Amino acid sequence: MYNVGDTVVYPAHGAGKIEAIEEVKMSDAVSRYYIMRIPFGDMKVLIPVDGAEKIGVRDVIEQKTADEVIEFFRETEDGETANWNKRFRENMSKVKSGNIFEVAGVVKSLMLRDTKKGLSTSERKMLANAKQIMVSELVIAKGITFQYVDNLLKQIVNDEQSRPAEAN
Repeated sequence: MYNVGDTVVYPAHGAGKIEAIEEVKMSDAVSRYYIMRIPFGDMKVLIPVDGAEKIGVRDVIEQKTADEVIEFFRETEDGETANWNKRFRENMSKVKSGNIFEVAGVVKSLMLRDTKKGLSTSERKMLANAKQIMVSELVIAKGITFQYVDNLLKQIVNDEQSRPAEAN
């Protein structure tokens, strides 16, 4: 069980801080919910206390792991599937996993694809969602700003795009 003030990751939306634990009446049932504020977009999310573990709510990664995620993002190569439908399903599965490294791989792949070929509307939405999840956790884990992380990711992708073809 988490407490008010804890920072956690809700795989569907990203990282944030639990601001309250409240009882909420829906229909005829009263259930307890974590009220979590996600700094990215100033979103408020209600997470059922009893279902938090089942939906993958977890602690925010440590700063050392955040550094490893950034290094993974820097080093991972674009190994995407050519078939759009299969690629979309694989990426969706990775995002839903809640694993920050899987999410980072999706973000990198989609950012690279966007610079090379552009993205469909569905993939653009997936990139925005995956990036929110990844960036929100890195912001909290490292104590840095959203803008700093966003610029860093863009710079890594731009650097990779500007390397000669044989170096890629």
